[in-house]
Amino acid sequence: MGFLDEIMVPFRWLVSAIMVGFHDGLSALGMPAASGWTWTLAIIGLVLVIRAALIPVFLQQVKAQRRMRLLQPDLMKLQEKYQGKSDPASRQAMAQEQMELYKKHGTNPFSACLPMLIQVPFFLALFQVLSGISALARQDQGIGAMSRDQVVQFDQSGIFGAPLTAAVLHGGGGDQAAVVVLTVLMILAMTAAQFVTQKLILARNATSGAPEAPFMRQQKILLYSLPLVFGLGGILFPIGVLIYWTVTNIWTMAQQFFVRDRQPAGGGGRPDAA
Repeated sequence: MGFLDEIMVPFRWLVSAIMVGFHDGLSALGMPAASGWTWTLAIIGLVLVIRAALIPVFLQQVKAQRRMRLLQPDLMKLQEKYQGKSDPASRQAMAQEQMELYKKHGTNPFSACLPMLIQVPFFLALFQVLSGISALARQDQGIGAMSRDQVVQFDQSGIFGAPLTAAVLHGGGGDQAAVVVLTVLMILAMTAAQFVTQKLILARNATSGAPEAPFMRQQKILLYSLPLVFGLGGILFPIGVLIYWTVTNIWTMAQQFFVRDRQPAGGGGRPDAA
């Protein structure tokens, strides 16, 4: 077992335990234990638990984005001050002054990315669990909190004729046409949700009449690059992972609409307002 695999063990247990908890609860309510829809709802339940737990982090992200917007005029003045100066002493002085500005405004360039970074190990854990289920089912083994019977159930379950463990590039049985169609539909849904989310962030942080700040240019890059990443990555992942990814992006979009309705365009208001 490699170092990365050892790190992922508790995340795999947590992800599988949450899914099993929702699956068992839904089964107790009368849904078929071996149904793909029962497992699909369990994956959606996993998204709801993780994203609900991250709401405080999301609120911190909103504050960080607002502080970054308020920081931009000072940061642009600093860049103009050192424009054309490429000697080591000037670069070091500029870096120190930048850190002082970040400290003064109570933010840093990475704070706005914190919710996404926190989700990475959970996403990787889900991918590891779902991508390895077919092999484990053949070996009659469990994984994490999932028993051997549950592994077999999940491996044999699907929605709309597409197995939850199937992927466009890696097969996985079932109706391959259904796998392709469902994958394309979810890729379109997740990329559309991501695009709308970035547009909402840009609209909220834009300042009328001000020059375009580096922070805004970075957000514009994300506007077009993230949907491309989702689109290309989508054909690699099992249907179950795409369900998680799609629901996550829809949740994120809904959060941005919620924030937009409570904050004027341009990020007005106090920097520490929730």
